[in-house]
Formats: sequence, C-alpha cells, structure tokens
Amino acid sequence: MKKIEDIQELRSIQMGILDEVHRFCEAHGLRYFLSSGTLIGAVRHKGYIPWDDDIDISMPRHDYDIFVKNFKDIDDRYYVMSPDKNKDYYYFFAKVVDSRTLMIEDEVKGFEIGVYLDVFPIDFIPDDETKRKRLFRIKYLLYKIRKCKLAHENPYASKFAYFFYRYLPVTVCQLNKIIRFLIISKKKTNRVCNMSEAGPRYDRSYSASSIAHSVDIEFEGKIYKTMIGYKEYLTNSYGDYMSLPPVEQREIHHFKAFWR
Repeated sequence: MKKIEDIQELRSIQMGILDEVHRFCEAHGLRYFLSSGTLIGAVRHKGYIPWDDDIDISMPRHDYDIFVKNFKDIDDRYYVMSPDKNKDYYYFFAKVVDSRTLMIEDEVKGFEIGVYLDVFPIDFIPDDETKRKRLFRIKYLLYKIRKCKLAHENPYASKFAYFFYRYLPVTVCQLNKIIRFLIISKKKTNRVCNMSEAGPRYDRSYSASSIAHSVDIEFEGKIYKTMIGYKEYLTNSYGDYMSLPPVEQREIHHFKAFWR
C-alpha cells in the first residue's frame, strides 16, 4: 500500500466522493446539504476550513433512507456503509467510502474503512421543550452504551461506566432498533436536528423550514447544495460562525490514509 501523505491528495479523494453524491442526488431528486464544518468552510472560506480534512453532508430522513439504500456511482468506486448495511458498524450515520483506499482511525480499531464522506440524517423532534430535553437525555445515554459495546478501549473517563455499559445484557443490534425507534419520528414538527450522534444538545436544533429547500453554494471552486436556512442552522449550532476560533482551538487531524 502507498501512504497518502499530502492533505491536498486526501481532499481530492473526498471531493471525488462529493461529486458522485451530488450527481446521484441531482439525478434522483434527493435533497442533500453541505453541513457542519464543511458548510462553515463554504460560507467563510468558499472551501475547506484551512485546518480541516473531512467533508460532512446531511439529508432529511426521507431522502437519507432512499440514498443509503440505492446509492450507486458510475464506476463502482464508492459504496455506502451504515448500521443497516454493516454488522457492528461503529457509527449511527452513513459514510460513502472510496473502495480504493484505507483509513486507519484510533476510534474504530479493528473496523476497516476507506477515505470517506459523512452523511447525517436530519429528523423531526418534539416542539415541546420539556419533551425535547427528555428525548435528548435518553438518546445520549443510549449512544454511550452503544459506544462502550463497540469500543476496543474505554472511551470514557469512568472505568465503572465502561464495564457497566459494555456488559449490559443488550446487543448492538437491539440497541440499534431502540435508537431508531426513539429518534425517527414520522410526525412532522416545526423542529429538526441531527439525531444520529450523542450530541448535539437539544438547544442546537433548528426550524424545519430551514431544510424545506436547497440552495446553491460554492465549495472549492464548484457549486453544491446546502439548506435554504443555513444561516439559522449555523448560528444555532456554532454561534458566531464567521469569526475564526483562537489558534489553540484550530484542531488539525492527523490522518493515516493509504492507497490499497
């Protein structure tokens, strides 16, 4: 295997994945949005945040489910990984992976994956703040248990919590079903959020109208899509997203990636 040394080479692979995802979604009428740090980069830098090395997109749950089930690129170069498709898959959101590559990440020791693009589903959540808080507390606990079940090492400071959660008499498959039942709401509400991770907090949700349509946005010299209410989404999620963080908070990932 040949090591991928240059961050620009890594980004080029990720951009190839994004291009195919964009092509597929446009061809099948699916909504997708540049999101998280990728969207901040698009708005603030018209490309990657200078110290960033990944791409995140999100999709409304309906579009996400269709995408995960049916995505196919032109050259059979990329494939989707998700908890529905891959046994003991570490995350509860999907990744589109370049099959020609290998990524080594400490968080998923023993689970092989290639250079990828993250795809997060967006779900409806309760309008009532009390119900919303309760939902997020339960969600956080279930993800903690699931993480301990799948981790090869203790991901938390507490050894007691790690062993207690790891050996609870519930399987990852059962946890997946419980989490899906908890976070996927068929009832349309006025609030939405990414529910596929332990975070974000309940107060970082945003209005459902924000994802009603997509708009064009420039990223690395090309035009992609993001949600129409991206300013509300970014403000609720990150606060003053246009200001650069202090130098000590500009986290640089040290990736280990290879051509197979």
